[in-house]
Amino acid sequence: MGFFHLFSKKALQAGISRWRETPGAILLDVRTDEEYRMGHLSGSKHLPLQEISRLPEQITDRSTPLFLYCRSGARAGSALSYLKKMGYTAVYNIGGLRGYRGELEPGPGERL
Repeated sequence: MGFFHLFSKKALQAGISRWRETPGAILLDVRTDEEYRMGHLSGSKHLPLQEISRLPEQITDRSTPLFLYCRSGARAGSALSYLKKMGYTAVYNIGGLRGYRGELEPGPGERL
């Protein structure tokens, strides 16, 4: 079993539930623009991993709970490390959409 199997669909569902139960939390998709347009979790905001350094322009309160996801969990893990170095204190990698069977919203969604 490889690294990416650590992020199961159950872990993603648990992360989505935690996001919904956390006041002021943001669900952040760090996949590419194309991946996001193909389908994303309802209520998520989008900021590709390669643009994560722009997050402080949009979210100045570094205690804002951020729940990160991508396709497999790997890019969300990279984003988590970077955001913690930037001083964000409540950052969670909830995994990836690979294997997720729930509803996804197509289209551009909300970009940060």
